[in-house]
Amino acid sequence: MSVTDRLRAAAARTPWSFGLVALPVVGLGAAAIAAAAVPTEDSQVAGLLKVRLPKTEISAVNCAKVAGLCEVTAGANLFYVDRGARYLVIGRVYDMETRQDVTAARLLEMNPDMLVGGAAKANATAALDGEAEASPVAPTAGARRVSVPVRPATLSLAGLPRDGAIVWGNKASSQSVTVFTDFRCGYCRALTSVLRSMDVKVIERPISVLGSRDLADRVYCAKNREEALHAAYSGAPFESGGKCDTRGLDANEQFARSHGLSGTPVIVRSDGAMLEGYRPKDVLEAWLKGAKS
Repeated sequence: MSVTDRLRAAAARTPWSFGLVALPVVGLGAAAIAAAAVPTEDSQVAGLLKVRLPKTEISAVNCAKVAGLCEVTAGANLFYVDRGARYLVIGRVYDMETRQDVTAARLLEMNPDMLVGGAAKANATAALDGEAEASPVAPTAGARRVSVPVRPATLSLAGLPRDGAIVWGNKASSQSVTVFTDFRCGYCRALTSVLRSMDVKVIERPISVLGSRDLADRVYCAKNREEALHAAYSGAPFESGGKCDTRGLDANEQFARSHGLSGTPVIVRSDGAMLEGYRPKDVLEAWLKGAKS
């Protein structure tokens, strides 16, 4: 008998199963107690994971968010399993209807400082790192335990051409910031919302981390790039200007690859100081004030 079958058989023998038979007799109060005792799908999956991954402390299981999958939170880590807890999935889930990176949005809720690029893989691997001997699940080759790569604190933008940038915000502001973003990145969307509420000139340079180059081309070729940019983040339709010279976007991607920028967003201050990942408004405002003239 498999682990799943043993657990299901054990669950069938537990006292709560008899309570259900007595529901019509004992009344609404006892019915509520019995109903509360019935294990949900989330708790069943959590029980299976406890058997399969005994060294991983499961914080929460949500089987209602994504059809066919259960989202599993283990501390600051996130991964997915099927409803039988047999198959484990490390990676991102993308909703093509709403154009939302579901995993990125959840990671942002859990930890605003985490990067989109590789975060789900790196953190799920970290959560499972101690399971190698006790579980058939092996960490993904090449994945690292850290959630935020170690990089220099500054980044020179001298090698970038003027083309490839979408300038928006308060273009007359004394403060400016360059951001490398992906239009399908939940962190980038959240960061954009914060920057829109600030008195800052934003120089946005799209890069394709989540396969968004086609969308970036449409935004860059739009007659009103700023409007198209915000429409792209919100999933709203916008008018593109057709084909245009997108070699500036090619330069953005080449620059990102040559400097190891595999995640978004990356925020660069006017003096070259760099932050990786989303930051809230108060942190950004304090950080921008520290720019060296």
